[in-house]
Amino acid sequence: MKNLYILSTLFLASLSGQSQITPVTYRGAFAPAPTAMWTNGWTNFDPQTAVYPLSTASNVVNVTTNITANTTWTSGNVYYLKSQIYVKNNAILTIQAGTIILADNTAVGAGLFVTKGAKLNAVGTATNPIIFTSDKPAGSRNKGDWGGIILLGKASYNINNGVNNIEGIAASTDTEFGGGTTPDDTDNSGILKYVRIEYAGYVFAANQEINGLTLGAVGSGTTIDYVQVSFANDDSFEWFGGSVNCSHLVAYRGLDDDFDTDNGFSGKVQFCLGIRDPQISDAPAISTSNGFESDNNATSTSVAPYTSCIFSNVTIIGPHFRQTLPFGGTLATGFGRAAHIRRNSKQKIFNTIFMDYNNGLNVDGVTTETNGLNDEMKFKNNIMIANTTGKVAYVNATGNNPGFNVLTWYATNNNTTVATNANILTLPYNLADAQIYTGLDYRPTATSIAATGASFTDSSLPTNSFSDNETVSMTIYPNPFSNSFKINFESLSSDKVSVSLYDITGRMVDSKNIEYLYINDLEIGTDLNSGIYIVKIKQGEVSKSLRIIKK
Repeated sequence: MKNLYILSTLFLASLSGQSQITPVTYRGAFAPAPTAMWTNGWTNFDPQTAVYPLSTASNVVNVTTNITANTTWTSGNVYYLKSQIYVKNNAILTIQAGTIILADNTAVGAGLFVTKGAKLNAVGTATNPIIFTSDKPAGSRNKGDWGGIILLGKASYNINNGVNNIEGIAASTDTEFGGGTTPDDTDNSGILKYVRIEYAGYVFAANQEINGLTLGAVGSGTTIDYVQVSFANDDSFEWFGGSVNCSHLVAYRGLDDDFDTDNGFSGKVQFCLGIRDPQISDAPAISTSNGFESDNNATSTSVAPYTSCIFSNVTIIGPHFRQTLPFGGTLATGFGRAAHIRRNSKQKIFNTIFMDYNNGLNVDGVTTETNGLNDEMKFKNNIMIANTTGKVAYVNATGNNPGFNVLTWYATNNNTTVATNANILTLPYNLADAQIYTGLDYRPTATSIAATGASFTDSSLPTNSFSDNETVSMTIYPNPFSNSFKINFESLSSDKVSVSLYDITGRMVDSKNIEYLYINDLEIGTDLNSGIYIVKIKQGEVSKSLRIIKK
C-alpha cells in the first residue's frame, strides 16, 4: 500500500493566539464555500439594535473600585464599569462566557485597564461571546461612549528607553507599559477569545486617544483570537510595540484606522476583516482613516526593535463603493489609504484583499522606501481592487528615494490589480440598501482570483516551526519524495480526518475523508507530476497545511 508522505517542515499552528502563520490556499480572510466564515455566530454587524440589560437591572453589579485580587465575573450577572477600572497587583480577572459588561458613558474614559503583570482571561465561545458595550439603550449608542480595553505588558517598546504611558491619561505605574531595557517578549497579559468590543475609544484631546482595543507592549504569551471591535472612536486595533500574535480579528465601521502598528510591534496576525462606513472617518486635520497604518515610531527613528509585524490573509472592505452608484451619498473627508506604511516601518503584508479604497498603497518616506528596496518592508501577493486610477500604489510627492519606483516594486512582488469588485467576493454589499451590513458573505466566489494563489514561500514567514496548545503531533517524511510520502498524525480526538491535496495554483487534485484510526496508512495523490503541492489536514477545529515537493 502506498502511504502518504512529507515535505520539508512541520506546520502546527496554535489554535488560540497562533505563534506561526498557517499556510492556506486562498487570499483574504475567508476560505471559499462550502467552508463557513469564521465570523459566524459570535459577531454582530448591527450592534445598534442589540438589546442589552439596562444598567438598573437587578442583576447588574456596579464596578467602582480597582481589581487587586483574583476575581471572576460570572455570566449570571451584568457588570457595569463606572470609571476607569484597573486590574493591578498581578491580579487575574476571569470573565465567563456570555457575560455582558456595560460601561458608563457619563464617566471620563470609563474602561478596563489591565496593568503590567496582571491578566484578563475573557474566554467566550462562538455561541456565547463576551460583550463589552455602551450602557446606552438600543438606537442611541455612539462611538466613543466609553474607553475600551487596554492591555499593558512588559514586552519591547522602541523609544523612551523601552517604557511609556497610555496617552491622554495622567502618567502613573498603572498606565505604564513596556519592559524597559530588559523586556519580556513572552509576557502574558491573559486571553481574549470570542469577545466583542462596541462603541469604545475615548478622545481626551487631539492625538491623545485610546482605542477599541489598545495593546501596549503586550507579549507573545497573550492570546488574542476572535475579537470584534465595532464603532471605535479612534483605531479599532492599535499595537504599541510588543510581540503578541493575533488571529480572527474584525474591525467594523471604526473612525480612524482598522489596524495600526507602531513602536516596534513584531507579532504575527492572520485572518482579519476590516469594514468601513463611507460616512465615518477621522477629521483630516487630525488624522486620515486607513485600513493599515504603520510607523516604526513618530519620528522615523532607526531604532530596534523595528515595527516588523506580519499580517496575512486580511480582507479590507473600503468606503468607496457604498457612496457610489447605485447608492449615492457622501464620502467623509478623512479617508486616506488602504495601506499607509511610513516612518521607517518594516511591516510585512501578504495574501490580503484591499477592496474599494480610492487610494491603495502609500509607501511614505525615504526610510520606508529604503526598507522596501532592502526587502525588509514587504507587500507581497496581495490584491488591490477598484482603486482610483493612478492611486493603486503611489509615493508622496516629496522625500522619495531615487532608487525606489513604487509601481515596479509593487508589480515585482506579485501583487495584482483588479479594476472592478465584481465576482471577487460572494456578497460584500447589499445592493438594495447600502446601509445594510448584515447577512453579507466575504468568501471568494468559486471563480475568484482570491480563491487560490496564496503564497507562503517568503523567507520571513514563520511556518517552519510550531507551537500548539493542544496535544497534537504530526511529522511528515521524506521531502522531496520520488514515489510516496507519509504523514504520521496523532491527536487526542477520534474524529474523522479530512485530507486534501492542492497544486501550487490552489487547484484541488485529490481529497479523502477517513477514520482517524487509518490516517497513518492513507493512500492519496498518486500519479503526481513533478512540482510543489500543499497538503491540508483538518480534524474538527484543527487545520494543518504543509508543502510537499515531488521530484
